[in-house]
Amino acid sequence: MTLELVLQGVVGGLLMGLVYALIAAGLSLIFGLMEIVNFAHGEFLMLAMFASFWAWALWRLDPLVSLPLTALLLGVLGWATYHGVVRFILDAPMLAQIFATFGLAVFLRSGAQALWGADFHLVKDPLVQGRVTVAGVFIGLPQLVASAGALVAFGLLYWFITRTETGLALQATAQDRQAASLMGIDTQWMFALGWAIGGACVGVAGGLLATFFYVFPDVGASFALLAYVAVALGGFGNVPATLAGGVVVGLVEVLGGLLFDPSLKLIGVFALYLLVVLWRPQGLFGRF
Repeated sequence: MTLELVLQGVVGGLLMGLVYALIAAGLSLIFGLMEIVNFAHGEFLMLAMFASFWAWALWRLDPLVSLPLTALLLGVLGWATYHGVVRFILDAPMLAQIFATFGLAVFLRSGAQALWGADFHLVKDPLVQGRVTVAGVFIGLPQLVASAGALVAFGLLYWFITRTETGLALQATAQDRQAASLMGIDTQWMFALGWAIGGACVGVAGGLLATFFYVFPDVGASFALLAYVAVALGGFGNVPATLAGGVVVGLVEVLGGLLFDPSLKLIGVFALYLLVVLWRPQGLFGRF
């Protein structure tokens, strides 16, 4: 294995890891707020990618152009999911919460397949395409733009959570919902806002992925698995740490494919996940 090949893998893993981190950020935010795992998170990503694809197919809007609309659409979906499903299971047993979001995932995936079929779709001739070469390393421009967009979105999310009054109210609700309620914070509104922000994050990620990745009803499943690992590595509820978790997942995935067979590239990711869960269940960085 040559040094250039290793550098190629590192760059590719870093670029995809930033996108994984943005997908995981919404998942971590929702869990941190109410300790509910959204098993429909991958299907939200799939809907975002389909929204970007159909905006291109119907109106010739590039996914980067329709990105704000996709983020808004998924934010509304997150808000509606909370009010239509999640608020009724807040105090339910954990098994009921799992079944509710898992059932939503099955419903959304089956609905997408019924509406649009199981075919693979691709946005042709996007605004950003091609590649650049730096020191012998090939960098795909769509992947570069997607990773940069994910990093910007992640930075905005971090700024919102840590520097705004609403973001501080979200943190207070995540730490102790009863105390936050006594302080005059509308925790139900915070919960709904958390789901909306989580949906918007995955909407941005889906729009960025649609510029270079195939769109089909099962596309969200594989990304969701990697997002769960990124959340577990960083620490459940620790949104900033998902950035490190996503990057680690991206690097391990790509380098595992180089060191072993490409078909076995996920073994390293899930082996790392098992090690962290057994050695440090709270994640590498703990709770935010």
